Amino acid sequence: MLQHVDPTKLLPALSEREWVVAAKFAEGMSYREIGRTLFISPATVRTHLSTIYRKLGVSSKTALAALIADHRNKSEQSLAHARSGPSVMAVLPFDNLGSDERWNRLADGLSADIIADLARYPDLAVISRQTMLSYRGRGDDIRSIGRELNADYVLEGTLQAAGGQIRVSVQLADAGSGADLWSARYDQSGDDLFAMQDLVTENVVNVLASCGGKLVKFRRDVVRRKPPANLQAYDCYLLGVEQHNLYTRLSNAEAIRLLSKAVELDPGLSRAWTLLGLAYSVGAFNGFIGDRAAAMQRFAQCMERALELDPGDTDARLCMASLWALQGNFDAALDEQDRILSAAPHCADNLAMLAGNLAFVAGDPQKGCELASRAIRYNSQVSWYHGMLGRCCFVSGQYKECLTAFHQAPAHSPATLLFQAMANALIGDEAGASKIAGRLRTEFPEFTPEGFIVGYPVTNPVAITAIREGAKRASLA
Repeated sequence: MLQHVDPTKLLPALSEREWVVAAKFAEGMSYREIGRTLFISPATVRTHLSTIYRKLGVSSKTALAALIADHRNKSEQSLAHARSGPSVMAVLPFDNLGSDERWNRLADGLSADIIADLARYPDLAVISRQTMLSYRGRGDDIRSIGRELNADYVLEGTLQAAGGQIRVSVQLADAGSGADLWSARYDQSGDDLFAMQDLVTENVVNVLASCGGKLVKFRRDVVRRKPPANLQAYDCYLLGVEQHNLYTRLSNAEAIRLLSKAVELDPGLSRAWTLLGLAYSVGAFNGFIGDRAAAMQRFAQCMERALELDPGDTDARLCMASLWALQGNFDAALDEQDRILSAAPHCADNLAMLAGNLAFVAGDPQKGCELASRAIRYNSQVSWYHGMLGRCCFVSGQYKECLTAFHQAPAHSPATLLFQAMANALIGDEAGASKIAGRLRTEFPEFTPEGFIVGYPVTNPVAITAIREGAKRASLA
């Protein structure tokens, strides 16, 4: 009977390909869908499943799904007791599926670029390219690679050229179980190889490693299952990230609590200091914290501490640009922003934050719209990117585009309601503006447009004028 089967003893008997087929079949994919995903025939899928059933001693999809779910739960529980710290990623050299050797160079370039770009994220440890080159062509099982390298995740990919088109397929796997966690396929023209290579690298990196990326989510899911006594500094930081990105009064207070605990446990964790400062800033401009002056002072103190620990922290440097502007030093703010864009031109998180700075701190709001749009193109699943695009569009006078963007922004943020009310008023929808303004007054009575200007802080004159005019039109000032 199934309840007497120990999946930790049975599932390692499966090969890497058999595990992937089993997992996809248990998720409900058909033979044909699995074949298309793995580039094998439906008949080969059927043969694999026959072998899988025999090895695992099951006879139905339901039993197979239960066994896989049990194995995943055990894997997650095991990982919950593992080290506290950044996830470890191994990126295998990409395979060229064709016979033309010139594509080998592009395949190598893709994996090398992805390693280099992922390594820029301080919350992710990436195995070096030189180490990974030794795995070229070895055909090792994902789980064996994970054990050898002490890696949490393995990223692999293939490149296939046909005519003038190039197909790149990428797959992320759990190194503990071998389970497929995420996959994507990119079909591009081979006319501009470097542009295609950049596009694939940028998308893969941002979908995986940005603040709303797959790896962060996987790690937070594991952390949430830990007993409270086991929460260490990095785990508190990860949970703080999650609460910070919800943008509600309660989540902001919880983010500050968790991040304060993180820096108490590890005063040298610079990323936690940066996010703690941002949480105080969010609390100030949304009216979540009554004493805005004290919140802004704490914001500045956290950023100074973060930069003492890590002068290269681009998030903290963006915040310092805001502080420069508050002191009236707009040239220093603009220089800081230019340096950040040069240092991290493809990091979606930085692009979205920089977009806000250009609109509200110092710079060209229209360029802010372009950067926010680029961040969304890299990873459309992060709601606050859409909110930042909406704010930039508003300051640029693009009110319809502003409203479109805010449909996917954090719905319960008072800043979202403010900009929706103002944009509706400025396109002549007085009824819509009045309804949203009424909700803003009822749900967030302490929030005001002037409070947003002070707390953001908004120093760009064009943004200050736009917000004050919009607030008057929406009867919020």
